[in-house]
Amino acid sequence: MTMKCLGMELGFPENTADIRIAQYEKGTRTPKDFLITAMAKIFDVSPHALDVPDIDSKDGLMHTLFTLEDTHGITIGKFEGRTCLYLNRNAPDWLRTAMNSWEKEAQKFHNDEITKEEYDHWRYHFPESAEEVRDTREPQVLNDRPMDKLRLKGFLEDESTGLDLEAIMRHREER
Repeated sequence: MTMKCLGMELGFPENTADIRIAQYEKGTRTPKDFLITAMAKIFDVSPHALDVPDIDSKDGLMHTLFTLEDTHGITIGKFEGRTCLYLNRNAPDWLRTAMNSWEKEAQKFHNDEITKEEYDHWRYHFPESAEEVRDTREPQVLNDRPMDKLRLKGFLEDESTGLDLEAIMRHREER
């Protein structure tokens, strides 16, 4: 999918659609939550799969790991002579459930019970794909309130967003 096509799918005007997406890609602009949700639907992934911390640099990755230790009880240690990450006693129950679910899917992949595509599908649709996690996940929020269709419609109709709800609907009908 081209940047222009994605931008138009999101409802940006044709003459600026590719520019806006390029700005998001380069990090000069940050898409709002409702745009991340819309992009996730277009790509058929969880919005969480598009909201990744800066782990592309060595330092960024290490500081992400340090933050995980401080906030979620993930720590480093040795197991059977190998350096590994594990959940310490302060890790929350929801994280234990999520990690156990991930480990089960990873084992299925490593044991050739599922394909790489099936494993990736599970990961890219997490937490919706994880039965054990579904009941414990938090609802999708927009500005700290649950997302609903009426509020999303209001955001899309708001001229300050630069999006055209009618253009989005026309484009979807054409597909």
